[in-house]
Amino acid sequence: MDFEAHRRELTTYCYRMLGSFHEAEDLVQETMLRAWKARDRYDRRRASVRTWLYRIATNVCLTALEGRARRPLPSGLGAPSDDPGAPLTPALDIPWLQPFPDARFDTGVRADMRLALVAAMQVLPPRQRAVLVLREVLEFSAAEVAAQLGSTVPAVNSALQRARAALADVGDAGEVTEPDDPEARTVIDRYVRAFEAADVPGLVRLLTDDAVLEMPPVPLWYRGSRDYGLFMRRVFEMRGAGWGVRRLTANGQPALAAYAPEGDGVESRAGGGGGGGHRLHTLQVFTVTGGRIAHNVVFADPRVFEAFGLPRQISSDEFRRVR
Repeated sequence: MDFEAHRRELTTYCYRMLGSFHEAEDLVQETMLRAWKARDRYDRRRASVRTWLYRIATNVCLTALEGRARRPLPSGLGAPSDDPGAPLTPALDIPWLQPFPDARFDTGVRADMRLALVAAMQVLPPRQRAVLVLREVLEFSAAEVAAQLGSTVPAVNSALQRARAALADVGDAGEVTEPDDPEARTVIDRYVRAFEAADVPGLVRLLTDDAVLEMPPVPLWYRGSRDYGLFMRRVFEMRGAGWGVRRLTANGQPALAAYAPEGDGVESRAGGGGGGGHRLHTLQVFTVTGGRIAHNVVFADPRVFEAFGLPRQISSDEFRRVR
């Protein structure tokens, strides 16, 4: 039996369940190990290999989620800050939601992988979460899901109805512009140019009025183009101009890796980067709607950088070559 052919889709499934790419990889490995050990008991008359593997993966995920806190984003924990100068103190005790590195699994553009939706799903009870993904995303029948969960069809349908109701306020995924949409590319291109130049007014012009900026593992977040701009002004005052950017996608959304200029403060603030190259600063994942940036989730977790295979430092010459 070819288990490896299903690894990619099982990883995206476990990611939706756990909200962590690293945990998803571990749980898929556990799923493969359990399947290998139980291969002699597999009965193809009762289920396909794919359905059987999803049953194992679901049990692995539900076990992993027992007694676990959900993985949130900062905006899911409280009101926005009104102080752009607030201390940037990481909350390392919180298991933050992680982004998904599209390029590593060639997932393509998937509306069901959006950060906002994955974050909202973490609020659901684990079994409701499983029912929602298995039925709505993977399109298993209610009978198949009932068998996978050791439940009944009425119970599965009830859980699906409750999950749909809980996510009703997440928004229409169709309103979110895809990364390869010409309008989205134009907006991100303009954002990149303004970001590299530390041009705060240029950034603000590209935002919706109620744009959200959040920065896990720092629990602060901001709402509104004014506070977004004030915070970015603070960042550029600390780090200077002359930033470098690599463009990516994450969760089917436009993303960029931001590299801060190195060198002494005077040269860096002058925009030259001090000749010392660029050091990885953050991974930023954007939501573009109506030709404007509505949301930017800025990740500063080294494990996120590792998942995306991002080099920690790039020389000025190398950066110009790889952009």
